[in-house]
Amino acid sequence: MNHVQIYSLFTDFDIYLFKSGKHYRLYEKFGAHPATVDGVNGMYFSVWAPTANRVSVVGDFNFWNDSEHVLNVRWDSSGIWEGFIPNVKVGEVYKYKIHSNNNGIVTEKCDPYGYHTEHPPKTASVTYDIEGYEWQDKDWMSYREDKNGLDKPYSVYEVHMESWMKTDEGTRPLSYWEASQKLVQYVKEMNFTHVEFMPIMEYPFDQSWGYQLTGYFAPSCRFGHPKEFMNLIDEFHKNDIGVILDWVPSHFPSDDHGLGFFDGSHLYEHPDKRRGYHKDWKSLIFNYGRNEIRSFLISNACFWLDKYHIDGLRVDAVASMLYLDYSREDGEWEPNKYGGNENLEAIEFLKDFNTEVYNSFPGIQTIAEESTAFPGVTRAVEHGGLGFGMKWMMGWMHDTLGYFKKDSIHRKYHHNEITFSMAYAFTERYMLPLSHDEVVYGKGSILGRMPGDRWQKMANLRLLYGYMYSHPGGNLLFMGAEFGQENEWNYANSLDWHLLENPEHKAVQTYMKDLNQFLKDTPALYEKGFSQEGFEWINHEDGEKSVLSYIRKGHESKNDIIVLCNATPTVQEDYLIGVHKKGKIKEIFNSDLKKYGGSGIKNSKQIDVSDKPWNWKDYSAKVTLPPLSIVIFQVK
Repeated sequence: MNHVQIYSLFTDFDIYLFKSGKHYRLYEKFGAHPATVDGVNGMYFSVWAPTANRVSVVGDFNFWNDSEHVLNVRWDSSGIWEGFIPNVKVGEVYKYKIHSNNNGIVTEKCDPYGYHTEHPPKTASVTYDIEGYEWQDKDWMSYREDKNGLDKPYSVYEVHMESWMKTDEGTRPLSYWEASQKLVQYVKEMNFTHVEFMPIMEYPFDQSWGYQLTGYFAPSCRFGHPKEFMNLIDEFHKNDIGVILDWVPSHFPSDDHGLGFFDGSHLYEHPDKRRGYHKDWKSLIFNYGRNEIRSFLISNACFWLDKYHIDGLRVDAVASMLYLDYSREDGEWEPNKYGGNENLEAIEFLKDFNTEVYNSFPGIQTIAEESTAFPGVTRAVEHGGLGFGMKWMMGWMHDTLGYFKKDSIHRKYHHNEITFSMAYAFTERYMLPLSHDEVVYGKGSILGRMPGDRWQKMANLRLLYGYMYSHPGGNLLFMGAEFGQENEWNYANSLDWHLLENPEHKAVQTYMKDLNQFLKDTPALYEKGFSQEGFEWINHEDGEKSVLSYIRKGHESKNDIIVLCNATPTVQEDYLIGVHKKGKIKEIFNSDLKKYGGSGIKNSKQIDVSDKPWNWKDYSAKVTLPPLSIVIFQVK
């Protein structure tokens, strides 16, 4: 006997929007929602399965009997199956059992819109009431648009929840609730402006680091339930810290319970393997040309911004979406209708995504992980761009780490590698990433790349971070780098927090804490961080001494700063620099201070600016450059 009552959350207009690819709040309709019908409490279920001839909800509440609760198919050819099941409570495990018209194939799937899941390796969805959380971040949300703007400081701390810190003798990751105290307190103490979580949506395989998603609408139950994740975000906001999530609309795993071959057909993935299968990751690629898929994905982005108050989405693997020949050999891809290699459907999807989230959620940002020269990634959609707020500056990362790996004696022969980024720094709005990708697969830690003896390694690390923060753009640092993690990152282990018992590592941590605060306190480093007007070279040609010198500018000229980077272990006294205005200069930041583990060489007095022209500037001054250091001066 079927115990499913006819009931629907969909209007005709909902169906029209869904089928036209313009319904961006599908999480309010699809999935499992508590409901009351004729005075009886229960759960409304709905799922899209157009190739099915029968769809049942199965779970512990019906002993996984697929004849007990068969959903009703809508009359409108939408392919939606739905209905109300009385007496199903919050906390019940369930799946959809789908009998396909395609050769009688039967699949058993978790809910694509499920809010909660069982703990892996179990794979069922769990009914959950997502409403009712009492947010306490009203102040943050009221001024977020200003606080999160592109003329504000961005120092982002990238976190992998499973390995940031372990408890219970190192066997268990922190829960959302524990992180709402320990992680929030740490990020605040370290003066980061934002935290970025590697994918927090449910994923079956730990080794994927979260980048192979099966539960797009469910924060991973490894760390607690959804409202505990809301509380974690709330705590960050109450402490004036923005929250960015990694979002993966580029591919998904082929696990039996996931989106792949959902209703016995290629429903979510592109049916042509040349466009629907990613051989590098052995995963499936969304069919961006299908309207319902665009609605699904953009609804998912809106879900996190809406229900979880997320402040930004870093979109993973954008390059793999943009190009039909990405990581494919000749014969493994088919050109678009114009004969090119661009994925026109994915491009339109990204434009629609950015248009919707920026229109509907003032103050958020989207950030593209995009490693090619694709034009206009951060240009507005109405001006022909993709519409992202920022793009990762992968070229800067590659060149900078390559330069810093070299012994200081060889750097003068590679000076162009450290200056080249400024040739294209303003072609997009860039975020500078030293991310998790740079500390895996045999690359070692960031500290491990630094050359020289122990003192020089630490000094080089401080110089690298200082150069990064004074370079135009936003900044992202992967967890552990802020205290000089020695070992390569291992997703299964905690960071090596014991290193902070070592004064050298504690000094690096103190340096990063102060560098983050210095960024916040120095408008010249962020007010024009994405504009050519905010940067001016003093001298980019002194490769012989391996010195960089440049000016950073904000809205007011009184806030101008002069930055000097000495990439040699030699103290350079009476180093002559051009100065762009008359007055005095005063040292305001120095990576060589003893409290940071440095040698303590500094410019302790204000320095008079001479009328002698130098470096194509009207004035000049002589300064002392400590070894392997960054020194910053204020022009008074």
